[in-house]
Amino acid sequence: MTETTRLSIFPLPGALLFPGMHLPIHIFEPRYRAMVSDAMARDRRIGMIQPRMEMGGESDRPPLYDLGCVGRIVEVEAMDDGRYNLILEGIALFRVVRELDAATAFRQVEAALLPVPADETLSLGRRSSLEMESRRFADAQGYAVDWDAVEKLDDESLVNGIAQIAPFDAAAKQALLEAEGIEERAELIIQLMQFFGRHDGEDRVTLQ
Repeated sequence: MTETTRLSIFPLPGALLFPGMHLPIHIFEPRYRAMVSDAMARDRRIGMIQPRMEMGGESDRPPLYDLGCVGRIVEVEAMDDGRYNLILEGIALFRVVRELDAATAFRQVEAALLPVPADETLSLGRRSSLEMESRRFADAQGYAVDWDAVEKLDDESLVNGIAQIAPFDAAAKQALLEAEGIEERAELIIQLMQFFGRHDGEDRVTLQ
């Protein structure tokens, strides 16, 4: 039987976190300030997960996607007005078992943590295709990229790093999170860059 754990969650559309990667987050809503205070007093863990906004409309508690990532607070800056700047480090992907009837202002779930796979690598052809398509996409979008630094990244950091920061819509980002391994994720990134690169940007979202 899969072991489960209780997680406080931060539902944020367009924001992904992968195991081993880092994500900066700005916390300003009172309920999420409370979540950070609670996490710091316990295990410093927060579950990053996307809400299904298209299904939830304007609801304050929209339904959630099934898969998210546990982040550990590795850096925290507490501001005088109660806001926080955090850096989360991804620990493991999790699957929501059920949402808990919590008395807290922030939402909590029972979650099953998924095993972190061993170091993965890309085929040489896939790595080359990903770098080439990334250059085309960045040039088309007007992004400034340190390509020398990119070339030095290991395959997993390259693929997951692109998946985290690429300006795709929430559904596309979720598909990247749920991809089976970095080879499949890299191929999906290439397809998404080709698709979004042919459009004017109306389907893209700005990461928060």
